[in-house]
Amino acid sequence: MMATESGGRSGVGQDIPEVGWDGAPLDCADCSAPPRGARCERGHACVQDRYAKRIDRFFRWNPQLGNDYLTHPYFEVRAIACRHADVFHLLRLIGDEDETVRLSVAVRLPLSQAVRLRDDPHREVRIRVAMRLEGRALQAMAGDDDYYVRKLVARRLPDALLPCMLDDSEWEVRLEAVKRLAMPALLRMCDDREIAVRREVVARLPVSMLHRMAGDPAWEVRWEVAQRADRPLAQHMSTHDEEAEVRMEAHARLDELDRLQGERHG
Repeated sequence: MMATESGGRSGVGQDIPEVGWDGAPLDCADCSAPPRGARCERGHACVQDRYAKRIDRFFRWNPQLGNDYLTHPYFEVRAIACRHADVFHLLRLIGDEDETVRLSVAVRLPLSQAVRLRDDPHREVRIRVAMRLEGRALQAMAGDDDYYVRKLVARRLPDALLPCMLDDSEWEVRLEAVKRLAMPALLRMCDDREIAVRREVVARLPVSMLHRMAGDPAWEVRWEVAQRADRPLAQHMSTHDEEAEVRMEAHARLDELDRLQGERHG
């Protein structure tokens, strides 16, 4: 279908000027899209417009043209065309100069090829790759320069590979690993330098092992211990802990244990 005028169509983006991707006025007569059988509408769905939503709408109307625009000089056109192009055409764009294009490529490439983008210079591309890779291929990103990439690695690694994240310099990465860490590896984190990490350790330790954390230097950690302690430990903490908040929580835990015992025998 040939290009048509918008005819006063209203909606989001209609107040944005109709300007070509290069800043020049749009010239429908000089566009190659209609001769290719494209459906387009100036000011609404146009591959030569600067506005990304109009470009996106063009490709949603004409997904069969994705392959034809992978070398377009405007990065938005290339990036959006990637969403509709045949996957085997995307390899040529792994080294595209624009990270938006590479991000689109990273989303669609098979994992065997997406792995080539795990060292991309832009963090958003590496984040997308880390959200897709698995196993050893993902573990190779455990030393990424960006902490959020490493956090995703810790969130998605197989359990057996998690210990490689426990010495990370960022506490948020270690915390992400601890949330999934199993015994006995969890014991290794009892002395972590970050309070938030040790609190998570307490939340996941077996009750029988909580005594290991009852002398933690941070009252917040001991307070977490008091919440889950068995009777002997709760009794000890209710009288011996130096922090009033912890002693109160230990007393509350004893009351809870009494109630639970009563319910069992009631």
